[in-house]
Amino acid sequence: MARALDVTRIRARVAELLAEYGIPSAAIGVLRDGEITDFAVGVKSISTREAATTGTVYQCGSVSKTWTALAFMQLVNEGKVALDEPVRTYLPDFRVADPDVSAKVTPRHLLNHTNGIEESYGDPGEDDDVYERMVENIAGARQVHPLGHTHGYSAALGYAILARIMEVIDGKRWDDIMKDRLFDPLGLTSTSSRREHVDQDRAATGYLIRSLEEGPIPSPLGHLPRSFGPGGNVNTTARELLTMAYVFLNEGMAPNGTRIVSPGIIREMTESRVPIPDPYMFGPEWALGLIVCDWHGQTVYAHDGSAVSQSARLRILPESNIAVSMLANAGPRDSFYRKVFNEILADLGAVTIPDLPEPDPALALDLSRYEGSYERPGTRYEVAAERGRLHLTFTLNPMEAQLLNKPEQLDYELLPISETHFLMPSDDPLEDPQTVAIYDFKNGVAQYLHINCRVNPRVNEEDATMHVMAVSTISDNDGFWDSLKNAYGRLPRGARWTLAVASTDGTKAVNVIIHDSIDGVRSFFEDQAGAYATTEYFEADAANAVGLPTK
Repeated sequence: MARALDVTRIRARVAELLAEYGIPSAAIGVLRDGEITDFAVGVKSISTREAATTGTVYQCGSVSKTWTALAFMQLVNEGKVALDEPVRTYLPDFRVADPDVSAKVTPRHLLNHTNGIEESYGDPGEDDDVYERMVENIAGARQVHPLGHTHGYSAALGYAILARIMEVIDGKRWDDIMKDRLFDPLGLTSTSSRREHVDQDRAATGYLIRSLEEGPIPSPLGHLPRSFGPGGNVNTTARELLTMAYVFLNEGMAPNGTRIVSPGIIREMTESRVPIPDPYMFGPEWALGLIVCDWHGQTVYAHDGSAVSQSARLRILPESNIAVSMLANAGPRDSFYRKVFNEILADLGAVTIPDLPEPDPALALDLSRYEGSYERPGTRYEVAAERGRLHLTFTLNPMEAQLLNKPEQLDYELLPISETHFLMPSDDPLEDPQTVAIYDFKNGVAQYLHINCRVNPRVNEEDATMHVMAVSTISDNDGFWDSLKNAYGRLPRGARWTLAVASTDGTKAVNVIIHDSIDGVRSFFEDQAGAYATTEYFEADAANAVGLPTK
């Protein structure tokens, strides 16, 4: 006989965990044998102290990709698009920097994050043509890795390209397609893809947790840009997220009896898989819009999401006919999700989430094989050996560091699990341990670092040796710093941004960028911030001229 969920006990435990982690609220749903139980704990807004309810709407971040993938697969089901046809079949003008990738990348590469296209789409704006512009803007985008070579998560671009294909085929904007193809047929009344469509009286306020002593603070960024729509901007409730999960547990059928996709499409979405270089943090494989987890031998489908200061978790357990959802207005915190879900799953007699692996102290590794710099646009990691131990240094965007009240460089020890996998614990009580993969050895050294599902290729820094100081007289302070925040994520490969400071009156700024030439920095800087400042450029010995460390 199936065990019943003790909602009273679970609610009390969630309340304890919310207090422990400083998270204002969480809404949780459990789908079991076709029936949904949902509840909410905490407050949706600290300022009003209004309680979160089962009707509270949260941003579900990258869980939006599962919604988009399901809608896209309806087109596959209808024979209007094929997973292994080139994107150019549907978008004839599609191109990126690599002509071979331009001609060969397919929807399957986009769905399972193996396309390798650099996330360099500029500022496509907030208008209805946002996904059309994103596709136009990547004509010069390079490859982070060769097409199909490895898995590397695309936060926005891959699913934006899918959205543009949907728009061309259906002749509507992506937001309308989602409503017509999914939200309405599923009978959803609280789910939308635009923040403007959310009832603000029901919307949860997002919070940052910079320290437990300070407590939650309202996020200065209330939502993701519209460019993230197909990959991050769906708003929903815990119950309605499970209504979508029901489709995966019931061979494409909605709870109201509407057929969303065929059973064959559900099999395609769950069984078409690629390996994830780091199998421990989320799961060993990625399917079409879903992560594939292995929980003690049972297959579980999943997706996580983070939308600035809100977070989402979805887990689908087909062998137990269970799905669990959780939406919160802070985070994400991996250990919080694990504790909450394990309480629920254990209560139901279902399989629970495995722990991260322990390091192997007997492993004797040649640490020089891992040392080096690894980066993607806006993110840089340095791996170095020190006294026989491997360390990873993560350089934060200066503005992100200020927002999170963290130093600009964070240092972690990497503890070997295997020859290619490492446990990365943290001294920060607000950070949970992670796992890292450093792999794909060529000429004796690793070529990629995979962390948080993102892939970061090794950098050849031979050409990026000149320190260039950009001294700006600012005409539009907000425009200047907003443009630099965006520019940080679009640095040319191998370049580094080592300083960004402003005068106290906001009229002057000094930035130092390491690149191959003054002209290279000038071209990049003027493209990004030229409209908001007049800038002079100088070659500089950074250590002496602006007091920077030499390394």
